[in-house]
Amino acid sequence: MDVGTISIVLVLGLMFLLAIGMPLGFASAVLALVVLVMKFEPGLLMNPFSFGDGMLTGRPGTGALYILTQKIFDLLTEYVLISVPLFIFMAALLERSGIAKEMYDALDFWLSRVRGGIAIVTSLMAVLMAAMSGIIGGEVVLLGLIALPQMLRLGYDQNLAIGTICASGSLGTMIPPSIVLIIYGLITETSIKALFTGAFLPGFMLASFIILYIVIRTQLKPSLAPLPEPKPNDPTGLQKLGMFGAFLSILLAGVSALLLLRATFFTVTGQNADLGERVEPIFLGMSHHLPYLAGYTVAGLVLAIFVFGRERSRAGWKHGKGLVPPFAVIGVVLGSIYGGISGITEAAGMGALAVFIIALSRGEASVGLLWDSLMRTLKSTGTIIWVTVGAAALSGAYTLAGGPRYIADLIVGADMPAMLVLLTMMLILLFMGAFMDWVGIVLLIIPVFLPIVQRLPVEEIGLIGQLQPQHVAIWFGVLFCMNMQVSFLSPPFGPAAFYLKSVAPPHISLTDIFRGFLPFIGVQILGLSVLLIWPKIVVLLQ
Repeated sequence: MDVGTISIVLVLGLMFLLAIGMPLGFASAVLALVVLVMKFEPGLLMNPFSFGDGMLTGRPGTGALYILTQKIFDLLTEYVLISVPLFIFMAALLERSGIAKEMYDALDFWLSRVRGGIAIVTSLMAVLMAAMSGIIGGEVVLLGLIALPQMLRLGYDQNLAIGTICASGSLGTMIPPSIVLIIYGLITETSIKALFTGAFLPGFMLASFIILYIVIRTQLKPSLAPLPEPKPNDPTGLQKLGMFGAFLSILLAGVSALLLLRATFFTVTGQNADLGERVEPIFLGMSHHLPYLAGYTVAGLVLAIFVFGRERSRAGWKHGKGLVPPFAVIGVVLGSIYGGISGITEAAGMGALAVFIIALSRGEASVGLLWDSLMRTLKSTGTIIWVTVGAAALSGAYTLAGGPRYIADLIVGADMPAMLVLLTMMLILLFMGAFMDWVGIVLLIIPVFLPIVQRLPVEEIGLIGQLQPQHVAIWFGVLFCMNMQVSFLSPPFGPAAFYLKSVAPPHISLTDIFRGFLPFIGVQILGLSVLLIWPKIVVLLQ
């Protein structure tokens, strides 16, 4: 049977099975079988009793079925895949411990007297949570529990509060260590470390767009975000600034001292000896770094003790120490990856261990906390794995049927401009994202779209700057994640809406939540447009 007919049956069949409520993993697996039969043994459709006589069923364990099972096996035995449950476990621990609440209180103290400060605090907290775990569902729920009641109590506009929580809470798809980027890297065989590096600037750019929107909107219409009544003993703006400077000085001294001890250990043991160009030098761990790190440590202590004063430093530490555990976890995860200490999987394990140790030191670790976190990890990972198996089967079957090449020839042969092809893909991804989970999209759609993008003239991609051919897969991965940002908020099935609804007050309906999204969807589309117009932003840090 020709590939065109198989493609039509595949699209219509997937829409039908999802419409009747079949889980995506099982729907994909059923359609994978249908595609294989239509391509390699169509006679089974007319005469089921011919089973065992055709190319597909004549010799079990060989041919297309063998290739397909081998593809699924190879995907599920990828070492990096272990990082997914580890990051989910870390996010579950963060959600159930008091680390996030203390972080919110610390940020709230510094920004409470700023117009729209609670909304800005919510966005900053979402950025830190994303940089710790790369999960989105837990972030939206956590922000809904902590920030939403606070904003509504202070008289914040309901739409602004809802939009801020859901748009900021979905930043986990963009900011490393994003699970979406990990799965994309596994499927496309793209360097996950390079994807993380490429997503840094676009991720923080989108976060800054959200914060900038909040600032401008609340300045233009102050009634959207009333300032809270000052407390009797609240420090003034200049006093807060001094306390924050003292806190940063203590942080500088502490981090520099730890790095100094690390570099000293490497120097004493000889692990940082110069091995030539074959081995990269240890990041901030070489012997020539020792004087600089010692200088930074002393400078931080001098600033904290003699410039800002002990009293101010003590007050700054009291109100800022809630930020230390999140920074420590981010340093462990991203620092170990970019410092050359470990790979993605080991960094995820170290991050989960760091969060558990912090919870243990705070007296919050318990059997109940551990059990609840493990159960959530098991459920979330099970969902991802089943969707991965089904979608990988369907993707592999369609590839064996010649589907990706057929679609690529169809689009490239249409002689469309590169930007029009990309815009069409973005619209398709936005449409699919409104109905399908991101795991299914990355496994089903990306193997078809990426080869097409790689066949486009690289000089026609973007309007400002030009990508190198080896960076196209990285750029498209970051572009895909930005697109998924929009899909998490898109009606009628935007997941962020349902996450927030599960913890929102009863008077807030799904309609209210989707209404609050609309301006922030515009902000996300602006970020998507920047990536399309200026693709080179993803390689500025490479």
